[in-house]
Amino acid sequence: MADTATRTMIRARGRKAYAAFDGRSGQRHPLVAMAMVLPLAALLVVVFGGWEAVVTQASSVVEMLGR
Repeated sequence: MADTATRTMIRARGRKAYAAFDGRSGQRHPLVAMAMVLPLAALLVVVFGGWEAVVTQASSVVEMLGR
């Protein structure tokens, strides 16, 4: 009986750990995701000088958020 309880606890912990690292366990608000990406995007613009690409991507994101 104790062996079954132990296995059940181990399985439950395994499921919790899997859910914590699973990408489908929750969703971020689009504005939060954008706030996370903007510093990296700014760094890439400065390093590579890709203003046109950044403007194109930003307009696509704004259009997607507007839906």
